[in-house]
Amino acid sequence: METLIKKSTMTKKKLIHSISQERGIHPNDVRHVIQSFLDKMTDCLSDGDRLEFRDFGVFEVVERKQKIGRNPKKAAEPIVIPARNAVKFTPGKKMRKRIEIKEKDLFKRNANERGLLKAK
Repeated sequence: METLIKKSTMTKKKLIHSISQERGIHPNDVRHVIQSFLDKMTDCLSDGDRLEFRDFGVFEVVERKQKIGRNPKKAAEPIVIPARNAVKFTPGKKMRKRIEIKEKDLFKRNANERGLLKAK
């Protein structure tokens, strides 16, 4: 199955502009709210808290255990990759469904363009 193709990157600046235009709110007000939201998320995660946004997903800090890797320049040389904390995101049901629907649509569109689907 084809995977979802990255079309562009939504930066904080683009997000602020988009919300500002859609909601008719001054960009500086949107910027302050988004920055406060991101700061609070960072504070919560650095304190070890789990962030749950129903239907959207869950952010949590997980420990990545120490492991042995390979030096890409010297494949025979093992290196120790130390244990570390990382942020893990698990998508919620609604997000998973929307991504799955978009992925299926993309697959159908690509298959149709290649002439792999029969016309009804």
